[in-house]
Amino acid sequence: MTSMSVGQFHLVGISFSFCFSLMAAATAFFWINRGQVTPNFRATITITGLVTLIAAYNYFRMFQSWEGAYQVADGTVKATGVAFNGMFRYADWVATVPLLLVELILVMRLPREETISRATRLSVLAVLMIVLGYPGEVASATSTRWIFGILSMLPFLWIVYELYSGLGDAISKQPDDARGLVTTARNLTVYVWFFYPVVYFVGAVGLDGATATTIIQIGYTIADLLAKAAFGVLIYMIAVRKSEAEMRSGGTQPAAAG
Repeated sequence: MTSMSVGQFHLVGISFSFCFSLMAAATAFFWINRGQVTPNFRATITITGLVTLIAAYNYFRMFQSWEGAYQVADGTVKATGVAFNGMFRYADWVATVPLLLVELILVMRLPREETISRATRLSVLAVLMIVLGYPGEVASATSTRWIFGILSMLPFLWIVYELYSGLGDAISKQPDDARGLVTTARNLTVYVWFFYPVVYFVGAVGLDGATATTIIQIGYTIADLLAKAAFGVLIYMIAVRKSEAEMRSGGTQPAAAG
């Protein structure tokens, strides 16, 4: 890697720290407000908080690893000899990406058989997408990054097809006051997930060294915040609106706050 500037080092470290703080705060928000939705949606909100909790833990570990891999001395950044462990990011994704899809399926309240079928299929595709992408992420050869990146895109495109073609009719049957939010949550998932490959291929289009590392780490961090914390807020809002619709129709009341 070419020499990293002090600014690049601190920018990546601050982005990790900021993301950890935001993910931890999101976890607290989701779980504290779990009682504001009816029992039908509490499992969804629990999973939403679990996603941000897992992300918070892994970003904390990435921050520690980043600080341990480099040190600032005499105005320059020097490697300590301990490699930065980017595996934490993929460990995060393997656990959280399937759960993000499960959140969306659960909050839609589809029939039981359809829920199980879609959640299982999408989860398997999500894990396959992450596993196929990892060898290219850690490869030193550009050709390897391209090969595994393209392979990883195949299950990703299948997921996109499922979200638009398979769930289109189900979304149209959502309650009026929640339908727009469900559509937004689906679109956010797809748009942000398309951003991940853009960041992934930074290392395969001529950028390398410290510049590529900085862009990749910050790009992934921004995408994670949108895909998990912002997406989680949408899921929470959908659950609240659908809970209100249940109560208007004589359904179960949410637990009292406090």
